Amino acid sequence: MVTVQGASPATRAVVTNHPRPPRTLRPGRPPKATGSRVTPWLFLVVPLAFLIVLTYVPVANMFWYSLTSWDGLEPEQEFVGIDNFVQIFTKPEIFQVFFVSLYYLVGAVAQLVLALYLATLLSFRTRFKNLFKGVIFFPYLINGVAIGLVFLYFLRPGGTLDALLAAVGVQDTPQWLGDPSFVNASLAATSVWRYMGLNFVLFLGAIQSVPSEQYEAADLDGANSWHKFRFIILPSIRRILGLSFILAIAGALSAFEMPYVMTGGANGSETFVIQTVNTAFKFSKVGLASAMAVVLLLIVLIITFVQRRVFPDEKGGES
Repeated sequence: MVTVQGASPATRAVVTNHPRPPRTLRPGRPPKATGSRVTPWLFLVVPLAFLIVLTYVPVANMFWYSLTSWDGLEPEQEFVGIDNFVQIFTKPEIFQVFFVSLYYLVGAVAQLVLALYLATLLSFRTRFKNLFKGVIFFPYLINGVAIGLVFLYFLRPGGTLDALLAAVGVQDTPQWLGDPSFVNASLAATSVWRYMGLNFVLFLGAIQSVPSEQYEAADLDGANSWHKFRFIILPSIRRILGLSFILAIAGALSAFEMPYVMTGGANGSETFVIQTVNTAFKFSKVGLASAMAVVLLLIVLIITFVQRRVFPDEKGGES
């Protein structure tokens, strides 16, 4: 109770009945630990366990195997140091398969350009745009083996493609999968058809997230479609472009499904991943195959690092 000298009875009653302020913690004293800090970690235990057991432990084993001459069968693992890596960069039959990835790299660039163009076109008012969205994305939902078998019949001699070309007067058609000059281009085109839907959906979602007020302001300033694309759409989806670029480069270097199903790596279509699989399971050189996998991983990490420098985020830091 607080007493006020010289105050009236009513004033003293108000001051007397006024509640005390709540007690506060002393400055610098942290609150007591509660279960709220432990609960998130309880939910992360199982995912972290799977991540460590299924990702980090195998990667660590792969690095160890790359320094040995293990054949995958014998328990003994002879340590050979960097000899496997020297073989990768000195033997032409191993290193030259990287040049096959150039076809898939060109296809990946074409895939990004087509996906960005179609996503920009279908982000605005277009007739039957929902139908076109489904048609573009549908190939990505199909199993890769099924797509490989379909295009195997599509590109074979006298197949669907040759029949379509014959209908427009082209009679002398090449061996699309048998000629080393055309096989990699044909396989890369098949991969473009299959994976373009993924980039299309990523670009479409990013473009549709741009506020409509920016387009309205651009219309008031007299901007045309190219100006809107260059100064509004591209800056807004820069991070998605960077992510798609990484996925495209990684996919071009690790192409496996289409060439393995359609040609098995024959006629000069063997990719780096197919050669790695054959080295490990056909020639029983798991140590050398692990070194090849490490080289591929390092290339992807370097590309990712470069992308983070080229495509910084809006705050000036790295994406």
